[in-house]
Amino acid sequence: MRRSILVVSIAAIFALGGCANMSETQKGTAKGAGIGAGVGAVVGALAGGKKGALIGAGVGAAGGAIAGNVWSKKMEAQKREMEAATAGTGVAVSQTADNRLKLDIPSDVSFDSGKSAIKANFRTVLDQFATTLASNTVTTVTIIGHTDSAGTDAINNPLSVNRAAAARDYLVSRGTASNRISIDGRGSREPIASNDTPANRAKNRRVEIFVAEPVAPAAQ
Repeated sequence: MRRSILVVSIAAIFALGGCANMSETQKGTAKGAGIGAGVGAVVGALAGGKKGALIGAGVGAAGGAIAGNVWSKKMEAQKREMEAATAGTGVAVSQTADNRLKLDIPSDVSFDSGKSAIKANFRTVLDQFATTLASNTVTTVTIIGHTDSAGTDAINNPLSVNRAAAARDYLVSRGTASNRISIDGRGSREPIASNDTPANRAKNRRVEIFVAEPVAPAAQ
């Protein structure tokens, strides 16, 4: 049984790493399958010995592949469009390790200190963003608001949620379906800089937007 788990675990590791000639779509699927295989093997082994480990690995790999994200041509095109649209604004556009598009919008673009009203520069970014979302309607959007450490959690937590909600509402007003967007507020709990200077506190007052295109389930 231990040998079976070891074999499946090694396979999972190779799947996580992917092959050099894999496309980004294939890598995303392989990562998900690798994670699923490893977890499935352990659970299956505990439940049914060697046979259970192998069955669990197969089920886990299939489920993991489905749970992954695709970095498709449309996602790459959206990334390039947003890079062009936000050039020189301070907005960072990137591809995450789990194949999501990430927009990191600093406070000087998005919101004034202590406020949740969208600034003019942020509206321009969101206008272009809504346009790119319209060309790839299978994607989902997650918006996360953050604050600096000034003030209490009783103030910062709802403020971060309100900032995410304001961005969502603006996208909806520009034609993005509300059921594609989820929001969250992290208050001051996830700083990217120390809060010891005004400049660093400004870095922590930000909005992060993630776009994901889930891997479609394989046809049965």
